[in-house]
Amino acid sequence: MFRLQARHLLPLKLVFHLIALVPLGVLVWRVLTEQLGGDPVQYIIHYTGMGAINSLIAVLLISPVAKYFKLGLLMQTRRLVGLYVFAYASLHILAFLSLDLLFAWQLLLSEIVKRPYIMVGATAYLILLLLAITSFARVRRAMGRRWQQLHNWVYLVALLAPIHFYWSVKSEVIEPSLYLIGLICLLLIRVNFKQLQRRFSLRTS
Repeated sequence: MFRLQARHLLPLKLVFHLIALVPLGVLVWRVLTEQLGGDPVQYIIHYTGMGAINSLIAVLLISPVAKYFKLGLLMQTRRLVGLYVFAYASLHILAFLSLDLLFAWQLLLSEIVKRPYIMVGATAYLILLLLAITSFARVRRAMGRRWQQLHNWVYLVALLAPIHFYWSVKSEVIEPSLYLIGLICLLLIRVNFKQLQRRFSLRTS
């Protein structure tokens, strides 16, 4: 079986950077060539939102994949992928504030009241902001056990993000429904996987 070694870490991270950045390059190219369809603003908002959700799925998959296939080095890419979740989510919110609201801050509260899914998305983003700020090794060491407790909030984001997506669409709910079901299944797999690990460690101790 193929095993990751220390010399593979840099190329692996470069691949992950490429996977995350290519879609942004495609978006810029489509903007420049005016290939955003009939509603360019909603296209950009949706595109960056999907980038955040897909990156979130990727970061949630890293741990079970690394443990199942015994690719421990893969765990060292979680921070990188997690920061791309935050980056895409930031672009998503920036696109909404700048292109949809035109930075009309007085409209933001009325939009939240009129469209509650914005509050759900904002809550998920604030959690991502906390996770990004505390992702540095120095902060992790300073926080100790509290760091893991905080970063477990990513599971809440994994529920809020697809709910935000589902509520935001006016029709064609199949895609957000699939994301919601898929993320719930992924969370259940992770929870069951951790329970199995605990049972195995108890039996072998």
